[in-house]
Amino acid sequence: MTLLVVHSRLGKHRFEVAKGLSVREALDITALRVRAACGGTGACGACVIHLVGGEVSAPTVAEYMKLGSDERAAGARLACQVRLKGDTEIRLDRPAPPSPWKSIPLENLKPLTHGLPELRAHTLGVAIDLGTTQIRVSLLDRRSGRRIATRRGPNPQGVFGADILNRLEAARANPAHAAELAKLVRTAILRAVRDILARDIGEVKAMLAEIGQVFIVGNTAMLALLGGRGADTLLDPANWQGAIDCRPHDVTPWRAKGALPCAELVMPDPVAGFVGSDLVADLLATGLTEGPAGALLLDIGTNTEIALWDGATLHVTSVAGGPAFEGSGIRHGMAAEPGAIDSVCSVENHYRWRTIGGGAPQGFCGSGLVDAIALLLADGRLKPSGRFASPPGPDGYPLDPNHPNTAITGPDIDAFQRAKAATAAAMSQLLIQAGMTWRELRRLCVCGAFGRTLHLGHAQAIGLLPAVHPGLIELHAEAALAGCEQALLSPGGVQCFDALTAKTKTINLSLLPGYEDRYIEHLRLRPIALTPTTGQRP
Repeated sequence: MTLLVVHSRLGKHRFEVAKGLSVREALDITALRVRAACGGTGACGACVIHLVGGEVSAPTVAEYMKLGSDERAAGARLACQVRLKGDTEIRLDRPAPPSPWKSIPLENLKPLTHGLPELRAHTLGVAIDLGTTQIRVSLLDRRSGRRIATRRGPNPQGVFGADILNRLEAARANPAHAAELAKLVRTAILRAVRDILARDIGEVKAMLAEIGQVFIVGNTAMLALLGGRGADTLLDPANWQGAIDCRPHDVTPWRAKGALPCAELVMPDPVAGFVGSDLVADLLATGLTEGPAGALLLDIGTNTEIALWDGATLHVTSVAGGPAFEGSGIRHGMAAEPGAIDSVCSVENHYRWRTIGGGAPQGFCGSGLVDAIALLLADGRLKPSGRFASPPGPDGYPLDPNHPNTAITGPDIDAFQRAKAATAAAMSQLLIQAGMTWRELRRLCVCGAFGRTLHLGHAQAIGLLPAVHPGLIELHAEAALAGCEQALLSPGGVQCFDALTAKTKTINLSLLPGYEDRYIEHLRLRPIALTPTTGQRP
């Protein structure tokens, strides 16, 4: 990593970024972007910055063509052409207008391995992971198998509540709300696509017509709200064992003026109940069923989905983990974006935090919250019950007294405990249903909210993950998006999903009397016992 310091009319910013990125690529994952309209070729000349100092690459031919000798002598460079070799300081006089859409860090994306060379028309495709809190979008050249660009941004349905059930109830209670919920997401997706086309290709209207397929995965509730159907069915527990049809009857809004005139809308069916197609995308990306029995996958988020492979069957379920894993519902919680504390450590009796992008802390994302709780527990400031050893006061316990946004409150701990207890109890219940034990696990894939930054030891210490050997645990960032991309680049994308869905057996935890007992057992902040304590196979 290297330090990028940016001076602009918005102030001074410090970002920790990967070496080798261009300045434009580095800033695209932050809230501070350069102007751009050519996809990084240097052809538009819009991304002018001024180099103050640092280790960067030499000027390119594109810079000699777009910048005069006087400009170059004054330190002018094109952000898309300047590669970071070490700590660098720049001045950005004309930042791009603020946008909720940011590029997904390259290190979180899986490499693409193939394309569809037989395609002759409408060769662009859009992969979408529709989450409760965040929407992730990837634009691909399907013919060559090249990823053009990605974006992630907030799901605007949050105005109806962070909780899934609140949104479903709003849709059921009022048809106008149902229409608005669908329109909010559809509009957000189109804006993300247009943002990519404008900045990374330089042409919008003509390129919209080149998009031949839009492939969407997500949890069942989000798909139901997008499609405008299925909310009533999903709110009835009697339907949670079967598949729920969420596909829209009318795709006219997607074809409207300025939208996607030639695109086929593809939405694979959810598995059943609250187990959505995003879990199947995770399975596709990780190849879970291609290995031996004893493989467990967690897609952790507001709606946590879980799959256990026993060698012949995928035992699947979901739990309402609540928004705590994604930073929502926490006093100083936020999504995993610039300014979020994503890791915490203890150095000489002081807590040291790290934020995404390296700036001042604005709050905790899921992985940072896990670290903080585990360290507070290890230091005796938290009890295994989740209560503070000494009352921290109404503003909570600050990890850094100089930064109020590093404070954690009792209700924050309680929200996290409930989410992690639901997840741990669900894992235990799936093992029982499959006739397996914790010790038979050979692989544990963690997808979803924690990305690549989850500290495994901390997650195991507080009972979020089982205390299996760390070598068995894999962290998969953006797995659902990766599986969606994989399907988009396959001749039979939906068939890939259908083949995996056919191997599933859905477990409705609300019908199992032992689940509530296990939930209570896992509420405390302590490691998951790999040996049964209740006389049953865990």
